[in-house]
Formats: sequence, structure tokens, C-alpha cells
Amino acid sequence: MKYLAVISVILGLDLGMKNYIEKNVEDGEVREKPGRLLIIRKHHNRGAFLNAGQHRQRMVAVLSLLMTLILTIFFFLTLGTAGKGILKWGLTLLLGGAYSNTYDRLSRKYVVDYVSFNVPFGLRKIIFNIGDFCIIAGSLLVLLASFKEEI
Repeated sequence: MKYLAVISVILGLDLGMKNYIEKNVEDGEVREKPGRLLIIRKHHNRGAFLNAGQHRQRMVAVLSLLMTLILTIFFFLTLGTAGKGILKWGLTLLLGGAYSNTYDRLSRKYVVDYVSFNVPFGLRKIIFNIGDFCIIAGSLLVLLASFKEEI
């Protein structure tokens, strides 16, 4: 099924990038080229988004696992229904990112983030990974689907 294939691709790409960054980028190293939009750096996020809950890692890991399981159940229930394409794609992206970040939280005890944007206004300090982008995009699609009659 196409949705499961996309989840697998997201998971594989993100975990592959995280492993590459862990092996090839030193802590505190910043790979930045002048005039380029992307900055590569390694960051171990011990909390949730923007390190929220970093001092309660176990709670963040348990909540991450619980939410991922709930989304997985909802996703499989949705697969059995006709239509709802926007919702299905949103959940697909959400789960691809959630599986990767939850795996990190459970196995490494932190999430590997590795890319930020060379833009002003403090956004440069926020470090993402592929899973984060998929979670954001998937959340927006699920929100859009909730406003459509399709859901």
C-alpha cells in the first residue's frame, strides 16, 4: 500500500540521516556555507519540540510512544474507509516522522536533529530533522482535512 511505503521511506531517510550525522558531524560543529539556506549541525534533543520537557525525558518518551500508538490505530482505522485522502496523507506524514523520533527517544534517549535555516529572527537556532518536517506537514494536512467534509 502506498501509504505504508511512504512511511517506510520517511523512516529510512530520517534514520539514515541521523546515523550519518552521528558518525560524521562532531558535537558543536556547524557546517555552513555563506549564502546557503541550510546549516548542518548536530543537536541531541532530549525533550520534545524545542527541548520542551528535556528534564523529564522519561515522560516525554512515554507520551511520544503513547501518541504514536494512538495515531497508528487511528491511521489503520482510516485506511479501511473510502475517500479521506487528505487525512490519510496527513497521518502518513505524521507517522513517518513520529516513528523516527519515537525510535530515537526509546533507543538513543534523545532525538538527533541536524538541519537549521540560515535566516534571521532567531529561527536559525531551531534545529530540525526530516521527521520534524513530516510531522509539521502531516499536522497541517490533518487540520485541513478536519475543515473539509471529507473527514
